[in-house]
Amino acid sequence: MKDIEMYTDGACSGNPGPGGWGVVLIYKNHIKELSGAEDNTTNNRMELTAIIKAFEALKEKCNIKLYSDSSYSLNPFLQGWIAQWQMNGWRSLSKSPVKNVDLWEKLIDLMQGHNVEMIWVKGHAENKYNNRCDELARKAIDSLPKTTEIIPPNTDEQ
Repeated sequence: MKDIEMYTDGACSGNPGPGGWGVVLIYKNHIKELSGAEDNTTNNRMELTAIIKAFEALKEKCNIKLYSDSSYSLNPFLQGWIAQWQMNGWRSLSKSPVKNVDLWEKLIDLMQGHNVEMIWVKGHAENKYNNRCDELARKAIDSLPKTTEIIPPNTDEQ
């Protein structure tokens, strides 16, 4: 199996608001960058979407080192919460519904057969690939069409 380094990040301008995601995949000397955006989303959805898009880009099962600054995305796997959520019908220990179940289920499915090591990195620090993912996500947000606010005419004027 190929050894892949996977860097991911999500960003949002407002929460909810326009959001973007960025991915850097590294295999030997080859680097592939991916990004995208959505009009109305949340930061957590973009963090998960970045990881999903990274896995979707793979053509075969791999050994993966997944680097992310998102505790939201990594801790459920690292702390074993995912298995508990599934056993509880996608409810947390406090019995509240888990958010973004659609993305969690998709990610779990995409991860099947890969050997995945998840590594948390500090965001906006000295990790050049994490910083590049953030840059890609923010550029993707900037590429979204801007909505124009329509201001109604003032009918009080004489």
